[in-house]
Amino acid sequence: MGWFNDALAGSNREPRDEDGQPVVSQYRNQAVQGRQIDELIGLVKGVLADGAICQQEVEFLLRWLESNRSVIDVWPANVLYRRIDSALADGHMDADEEAEIMALLLDAVGGKQSASSHKETANRSTSLPLCKPAPAVSLVGSTFCFTGKFVSGTRAWCEGQIQARGGLILPNITKKLNFLVIGNLGSRDWLHSTHGLKIKKAVEYRDSGLPLHIISEQYWHESLGL
Repeated sequence: MGWFNDALAGSNREPRDEDGQPVVSQYRNQAVQGRQIDELIGLVKGVLADGAICQQEVEFLLRWLESNRSVIDVWPANVLYRRIDSALADGHMDADEEAEIMALLLDAVGGKQSASSHKETANRSTSLPLCKPAPAVSLVGSTFCFTGKFVSGTRAWCEGQIQARGGLILPNITKKLNFLVIGNLGSRDWLHSTHGLKIKKAVEYRDSGLPLHIISEQYWHESLGL
């Protein structure tokens, strides 16, 4: 009856995923991370409430991020942590760094627009014509074009990440383009935005059968493995 006892014991075990990790624990961890990201977005909104930031407030955000390392690799905490930590590396935030962090925090919560949760902010580009399902992102030898407003870093930083991994940058939409990356804060009214023409042309090429993929900044950033 040993097999029966083993089977019975197995039926009472916590279900596990394909990697052997408890499924219930996995869901619990995701729920905790979601609440922490919501808390972070709330803190950022609080810092921005008076329309200005100071070093003490930025240091507070950095301490919160360091105390909640379970979300340090979760969007947008990963971007906020990297750039805030860099700005405060020398113990002083100068005027240029203050302006950069201010813009970053505004971007993280959707600027002046209200957002009920981090999910709304993270999905700011959902009405855009992104490829569904999202394609596998091959960096080496692939061509990329960036458009829109980015949370990850400056346009030069984003392009540098591609070049460092063997990819190529194209300034405009051509038939040789493999990936168009749209900034995470791409406008819902993209057809009327300054970057709408690039998106429109990319959609036309994609619909004509060319292997051109349109992806969000968040999906692209995750493919970097930072």
